[in-house]
Amino acid sequence: MIEGGNMGQPYRGAAILAHENVLHRMSAPTGQQAPFPTEAWPTDTYFTKKKELFFNGEAILILHQPSAHTDGDSIVFFRRSDVLSAGDLFVTTTYPVIDLERGGTIQGVIAALNNILDIAIPKDKQEGGTYVIPGHGRLSDEADVLEYRDMLTIIRDRIQDLVKKGSTLEQVKAARPTLDYDGRYGATAGSWTTAKFIEAVYRNLAVRQTKSQ
Repeated sequence: MIEGGNMGQPYRGAAILAHENVLHRMSAPTGQQAPFPTEAWPTDTYFTKKKELFFNGEAILILHQPSAHTDGDSIVFFRRSDVLSAGDLFVTTTYPVIDLERGGTIQGVIAALNNILDIAIPKDKQEGGTYVIPGHGRLSDEADVLEYRDMLTIIRDRIQDLVKKGSTLEQVKAARPTLDYDGRYGATAGSWTTAKFIEAVYRNLAVRQTKSQ
């Protein structure tokens, strides 16, 4: 899997398959300057909910996960190997990046994790169980995804409750809704901090709250 504009010399000429939303984001359908070089664009796209392939003697299932990390995410399941590539929908090192400007939502991330859980087989049901490859971090299994999903659901519910009470972003941050998970997933420096995660969830839920009124 080749992400974004990470197209070093060894990858030139490689086939890149992605949901059509990825091509829209990386190219310039409006006629403006494209944000990524053409070498980084997908060479093939799909627009349906899923795409099935047969490659290297193995059936492969690709499932679009709308409005999650972005609006172009996919999970890839290698059926014979029983390996699932989750991309940045699931990581073991930080809270998930929710890119609001590119169609990301907290509910979409949770829904994507639920879809992964629907596919993944636990260790006690099959020897070794399904291997889940995260976007960042260690090799994982169904239990790790379940724990991550539950963590995000709890944090979402906490922030949602504060939004319903009319709390401001600063008040939500002061309430520290991620406190009991910060030791494992939190960060105070870098490109994606705990504060940025809380802000993304808050802004996403605040918009939904406004629309529902």
